[in-house]
Amino acid sequence: MVPRPRNFASDNNAGVCPEAWEALEQCRSGHAAAYGNDEATRVACDLFRAVFETDCEVFFTFNGTAANSLALAALCQSYHSVICHELAHIETDECGAPEFFSAGAKLLTVSGEQGRISPDAIEHTVHRRKDIHYPKPRALSLTQATEVGTVYRPDALREIGALTHGLGLKVHMDGARFANAVASLGCAPKDITWRAGVDVLCFGGTKNGMMFGEAVVFFDKKLAAEFDYRCKQAGQLSSKMRYLSAPWIGLLKDGAWLRHAKHANACARRLADGLQELGIGEALFPTEANSVFVRFDDRIIAGLYARGWTFYDFIGAGGCRLMCAWDTRFEDVDAFLEDVKTVASANEDHRANIEIMRH
Repeated sequence: MVPRPRNFASDNNAGVCPEAWEALEQCRSGHAAAYGNDEATRVACDLFRAVFETDCEVFFTFNGTAANSLALAALCQSYHSVICHELAHIETDECGAPEFFSAGAKLLTVSGEQGRISPDAIEHTVHRRKDIHYPKPRALSLTQATEVGTVYRPDALREIGALTHGLGLKVHMDGARFANAVASLGCAPKDITWRAGVDVLCFGGTKNGMMFGEAVVFFDKKLAAEFDYRCKQAGQLSSKMRYLSAPWIGLLKDGAWLRHAKHANACARRLADGLQELGIGEALFPTEANSVFVRFDDRIIAGLYARGWTFYDFIGAGGCRLMCAWDTRFEDVDAFLEDVKTVASANEDHRANIEIMRH
């Protein structure tokens, strides 16, 4: 029996979407060439080129930490540095992997409103020091959608891309929730990647309905030189690569990746609007993708946990994160909102009783 989804902790916790599963099933039996020299991998790579409407180099990794870390290592020498937001996943949640795989390239963190990096912050960081004692800025890493659920719009990315390239830096994009950003913006994928100056994108599949797997997409193909060797050295070259690449065929060929992202975003929007209508909780950031950040009273958090709901209350910039996934149901959102209302009402009754007892 499939358990009822009652989990807003992470889209990593969601199951596998049928399109990815069916594509995997189609190559379950039989023999195929190993290490990516198979038909499924070729088709998957061509689908990425079709989605982005450009020739690009595509590689597959098991997870996002490897994708981001190896991509940044391809951009940097050990004496370089990477500018990123202070909340970026590469800074807060990857256990030093970017520094490890780049043999020491340093992350230079900057602040920025609503999880986004401003052009001024980039320019200030690059010009702050020019001496040989400082790790030379070589790359900028942007997160799309950001760690707090906001998105960079095409015009903002074009401005950042032009500035960054003018300063001699390359642009890396952590796209763990890239699909949700595209769905939110309603734009062509190319408009927030290579057309805006992004050199390499780590396109997330795990959070969009796959069982595992991310794609590293190099729009600047020169930067992909010998990247296959990096993957091999890092334990990311799958011998049966078709099982890593085939699910992407299911996700990309008929637009399932975008449909699932739109649905997850719609669930988050329904949740944010519902909380606003109830007047319970303080919204911390705009809901622009598939997450809702809200500050709840401790009693409400405890009451929701007691009713079986799960969500994070210790990440981002404080407060609680409620994450919707491809398989979140509108009924789940409505049930959660009903429990929020019930728990909040019980708290109000409790406070009222205390006041009565005091008097």
